[in-house]
Amino acid sequence: MSEILIKNGQIVTSNKVYKSDVLIKDSKIELIDKNIKTNTPNVKIIDAQSMYVLPGAIDPHVHMELPTPAGKSSDDFKTGTLAAIAGGTTTIIDFVTPLRGQSYIEALNLRKKEAEKSLIDYSFHMSPTWWGKNSANEMKKCVIDEGITSFKTYLAYKNTVGISDDILINVMKTARELNALVTLHCENGDIVDFLRNKFISEGKTQAKYHILSRPPEVEAEAVNRAVILSKLVGCPIYIVHVSAKQSIEIIKKTQKSGQRVYAETCPQYLLLNNKIFNKKNFSQTAPYVISPALRTKIHQKKLWNALSDNIINTVATDHCPFNLVGQKDVGINDFTKIPNGAGGVEHRLSLLYTYGVNKNIISINQFVDLVATNPAKIFGLSHRKGKIAKGMDADVVIWNPNKKSIISAKTHKQNCDTNIYENFKIKGLPEIVITNGIIAFENNNVNIDDLKGNYLYRNGIS
Repeated sequence: MSEILIKNGQIVTSNKVYKSDVLIKDSKIELIDKNIKTNTPNVKIIDAQSMYVLPGAIDPHVHMELPTPAGKSSDDFKTGTLAAIAGGTTTIIDFVTPLRGQSYIEALNLRKKEAEKSLIDYSFHMSPTWWGKNSANEMKKCVIDEGITSFKTYLAYKNTVGISDDILINVMKTARELNALVTLHCENGDIVDFLRNKFISEGKTQAKYHILSRPPEVEAEAVNRAVILSKLVGCPIYIVHVSAKQSIEIIKKTQKSGQRVYAETCPQYLLLNNKIFNKKNFSQTAPYVISPALRTKIHQKKLWNALSDNIINTVATDHCPFNLVGQKDVGINDFTKIPNGAGGVEHRLSLLYTYGVNKNIISINQFVDLVATNPAKIFGLSHRKGKIAKGMDADVVIWNPNKKSIISAKTHKQNCDTNIYENFKIKGLPEIVITNGIIAFENNNVNIDDLKGNYLYRNGIS
């Protein structure tokens, strides 16, 4: 039996910060108390004086080795979860995206094989990309047999994974019956396609036309449609990567009415803006081609306010990096061919802490809620993840609030030749990361030898 004793740290929960010791036995939190003593030989003692003891973070929105015409996203489940550990994330939820006509369960089994490389615990959202006579039954199998209790729908990308409203209604109806959650990528795909085709036909091929083809109204229209359908069908929804101020207004009003609508945003929408596209060099703009597109600072301010006011429930990353050389550059003469996505799983906590907590926009308790406790509650993991409590999985982050660094592609752990947060200064970083009772990160190194992630069976929404 292995033991780790964390002493003198400040434990952070959703509503308090208090000093206590934490005893870990094997893969679980065994005891939380003051001045814990143990007679176990070779116990590992960690002095967390002047540091916070946080629950391991959950990133509910990542895309490891996502297939695209430009090749798979550059992080596979091993490299991507290595980067996650270095940033304090100990659980991820990725996606199963069946081909049209493919069995959801067949696609899930193939995805599970790919995910066996994961160094941390993982689960999936299922993405219904089509609807057939057996689809409702396959959704039921996902929930009951596989513990997949969330279904990701795309209102964009109509030619590949996007779905029409009639399919969305079927997904919502079935999810409601299964006590499951529907998550939505909200962009009006028809308008996006119209604008993209228009720009290309006019010879406007540079990367800057990516953001012009995906204005805020494209997101807001889809958000509005999603909440209306959700209300009429009676299905709770979760809107991913919210980026636009108009979307926030719709979500705020809907939440006030009592309708169950959860919202997520990402660090890129809080900290980056579309001025980057004023640069003319392709290599300086292509890394920032993501969807939804980057907005103006007005939208950023609205997002930060929504975090402070608890309108936005989680901060995820939509981690989906592509190399500039050999992937992003396939679109050097046609912005529509640039694979959409960027990395962030390694930097989520440090960026949110530096520019949210340190600037007094959100509290340390809200920080823990956004990156750990709320994702656990929303996605059916609160029985074992998301908080420091007796009996929970021993996923623990010793957080050093005074540790400083500068983000750079030269030193990051993710497998990508660029970093959209290049030269960002951060203050607040993991000192030690424990996953399932094993010290996974210490002295700025990930100790991968003993790490193996587990597939997580999740509960339905509460």
